[in-house]
Amino acid sequence: MSFLRYPPTEKSRSCRVIGMIHLPPLPGTPSANGSGIANLVEHVETEAAIYREAGVDAVMIENMHDRPYLKGAVGPEIISAMTLAAIAVKQEFDGPCGVQVLAAANREALAIAYAAGLDFIRAEGFVFAHVADEGLIESEAGTLLRYRREIGAEKVAVLADIKKKHSSHTLTADIDLAGTAEAAEFFLADGVIVTGASTGHAPAEADLSDVRNAVEIPVLVGSGVTADNISAFASHCDAVIVGSSLKEDGKWTGILSPEKIRLLLDGLRQPK
Repeated sequence: MSFLRYPPTEKSRSCRVIGMIHLPPLPGTPSANGSGIANLVEHVETEAAIYREAGVDAVMIENMHDRPYLKGAVGPEIISAMTLAAIAVKQEFDGPCGVQVLAAANREALAIAYAAGLDFIRAEGFVFAHVADEGLIESEAGTLLRYRREIGAEKVAVLADIKKKHSSHTLTADIDLAGTAEAAEFFLADGVIVTGASTGHAPAEADLSDVRNAVEIPVLVGSGVTADNISAFASHCDAVIVGSSLKEDGKWTGILSPEKIRLLLDGLRQPK
């Protein structure tokens, strides 16, 4: 069962809020500063506790600081560090938890989620192909879901990005966003994620509405959600994934702000 079918934390809130935890640079990556695994665990526990106390519905960890990202696979040092972080967040946060491993390392994300008891992954390149910063990303729905069955991770939901941000979709220009969502549903995605052009940029409300009308699986907004626009998006989606706007400076590299989380949740309660 998808975590999106869990009861919301408040009766007045039908659209779930998934708070992002951007992990510090992991071992072996260009920006790694040698602060060690202890700092990683402390960072995760601190931000998970902030989200828990604020009343956010779910959280997700991501190796955002590992840029430039590898394409489609990461090393054992990343998998082991993210598994440790995933276990720490699961122990600190009492709601659904997920993971994304950049870039398009979806099998690795499934393995981490299964080992740590997480509820979902965010997957890139689930259906069709696109050109990302890292190069050509091709569809792997068939191999990914077979791998999920192989390791016994069927309880881990796969939430698939469609026409993902930071990417060129000229290859599939003749297939609209709704058609891409329908393909993801046909290929057994547990939910689809709609984004804007890049991190911090919101999708068009009309595009989101088209996707909502095209599929029966959960629809999520994956970028650009703020306290000012969340009430408008809420009627078109089941959940929002939020990171940048919850930081003190409004950038994904910043420090998580409890006050901005409160403002976002307050905005969700406001009528459109």
